[in-house]
Amino acid sequence: MLGVHRAQFEPVLWRVLGFSIAGVGAIMLLITAAAARENGARKIAELPRASQLPATTVAKPIPAWIEFCRRFPAECRIDLREPATIKLTTEIWSTIRAVNSHVNASIIPITDYEQWGVPDRWDLPTTGYGDCEDMQLLKRKLLAERGLPRRAMRMTVVIDAQSNGHAVLMLRTDRGDFILDNETDAILPWDRTAYVFAKREGQDSTAWVSLGQAASPVATANR
Repeated sequence: MLGVHRAQFEPVLWRVLGFSIAGVGAIMLLITAAAARENGARKIAELPRASQLPATTVAKPIPAWIEFCRRFPAECRIDLREPATIKLTTEIWSTIRAVNSHVNASIIPITDYEQWGVPDRWDLPTTGYGDCEDMQLLKRKLLAERGLPRRAMRMTVVIDAQSNGHAVLMLRTDRGDFILDNETDAILPWDRTAYVFAKREGQDSTAWVSLGQAASPVATANR
């Protein structure tokens, strides 16, 4: 009689145990997922923030930009299907930092006059040499190849501390506008750079836009 009861009882017991183990497993998965979400939210909260630098009016591009666009039209094209801002994650921020440091370290600074014999020439630094705008153009190309929207990465003309024209790359993100520069590996909010901002590429057309802080230089010819 005991054997019969045991035979009847064991399948029920294993089913109960199986359900219990499955339930514990499901709970553990929920706990793990919640911890991952909390960790991800914490990491995103630790990313830097910046304000946005609004544009004012339409502006003329640097003359050397027009020639660059004639030679590299794909680098100047606007695709309105792309987002106008980058949604920052810790992974994307790491990618941006890595590309910025890599280009700064790998391209040898040289003026356009030293390399090409002209005052100002915008180019991709395929020779391994280049000045400020060449390095920013390469950074944008590499970041676009890694999936970042080109429309959110805008070439920008500023005035530096020596009152010279200088080119940087502005990344427009959901956490504000950040600057990539060949003068430093630090990626800074635009208003912590000490530059005076003149103009940048537009995001809705190939026209440039004024940033209202200074009259535009005619060239960005420094290193």
